[in-house]
This record gives sequence, C-alpha cells and structure tokens, in this order.
Amino acid sequence: MSERGGSGEGYRALSMMLAGPIFYGGIGWLLDYWLHTSWLFVLGIIVGVAAGVYLVIARYGRIE
Repeated sequence: MSERGGSGEGYRALSMMLAGPIFYGGIGWLLDYWLHTSWLFVLGIIVGVAAGVYLVIARYGRIE
C-alpha cells in the first residue's frame, strides 16, 4: 500500500473517532436542554466514543 493510501485510511479512522463523540454528545446536549437534565451530555459522549471505537475496529480490525 502506498504512503498516500495509508494516510487516507488513518484520516478516515480519525474522523470516525471524532465524529462519534461530537454527534452523540450533540444529541445528549440537546436532550439535556429539552429535558432539563445534566447527565445526558456525558452519556452521549461516552456512547459516541464507544461507537467510534466499534466502527474503527469493525472497519480495520482484520489484518490481511
């Protein structure tokens, strides 16, 4: 695999790891705002990190 292809895969994995907490944290923040709670934002970030890790492992976990 060329260096360019390897860095593209790395950026894709990084974007998956960042998108999970941002997306689910945003959902948690909105739910906190609407429901007047204070714990759904933290729960959303934790779920987002877990989802990001899962997606990266599901996509790149197998060594060829």
